[in-house]
Amino acid sequence: MSADAIRGLARLPHVQRLIHLALDEDLGRGDVTTEATVGGDATLAVAHMNARVALTVAGLDVAAAVFAMVDPRIAIEHHAADGDRLEPGARLLTARGPAAEILMAERTALNFVQRLSGVATQTRRYAEAVAGTSARVVDTRKTTPGYRVLEKAAVRCGGGGNHRFDLGSGVLIKDNHIVAAGGVTRAVERARARAPHPMRVECEVTNLAELDEALAAGAEVVLLDNMTPAQVQEAAARAHARHVLVEVSGGITLATIRAYAEAGADLISVGALTHSAPAVDIGLDFA
Repeated sequence: MSADAIRGLARLPHVQRLIHLALDEDLGRGDVTTEATVGGDATLAVAHMNARVALTVAGLDVAAAVFAMVDPRIAIEHHAADGDRLEPGARLLTARGPAAEILMAERTALNFVQRLSGVATQTRRYAEAVAGTSARVVDTRKTTPGYRVLEKAAVRCGGGGNHRFDLGSGVLIKDNHIVAAGGVTRAVERARARAPHPMRVECEVTNLAELDEALAAGAEVVLLDNMTPAQVQEAAARAHARHVLVEVSGGITLATIRAYAEAGADLISVGALTHSAPAVDIGLDFA
């Protein structure tokens, strides 16, 4: 996916269903305020979606799809693109059409853009924190249920990368797999024997002894979980000597991520990109 990663996703059946559910959640019993104040008047309106804080944009096509689902007569003009960095007061889009229907779509459209731009903005902070190193910030599967494809696209808008999209898109042996399989060596060897041929086998380790065991068993990627930067430096040296990719995860913050990048991590997975990203402040104002 490119910087405008969400472009086109709004047309996917899954995302269309998500938009429909969101609208039904808000409009299922009608909009009594709009019906009482605007009613069936054919009043036309112009409404501008504006940034109220500095942010990185994501989700504009989803917002446009919300307006279109409420009333296809609403015309959308884009003033920004997914991946753009905007300052407070900058305009994202303009909606023109029946006033009542714009009001009905307003909150749902904003919810999508605020949430997805929040993910992109959060990701941008982490990506900038490792700029100039060889490390890349990636997401996890800790996403809002139903929103995964959109949130992972928003991560790309913010300059991050994507880890697994689902359980079928990669082999990642974690602590519970190791326990269930009977140890690191057994888990890695079984995965190498049984996993689909194109997939690399990644194994999570929590100390240097487990690392050495995973490397000896043939792991192609190691996930260093909850290690200190000093431990990562030693582990990365051992793994890179075998041409094994190194991922780091576990409690990574903006204050610590640079140290992990400089310690030799190739990938740094951060659940906070999605599970803890605050929605950004964006408004829709009638002209």
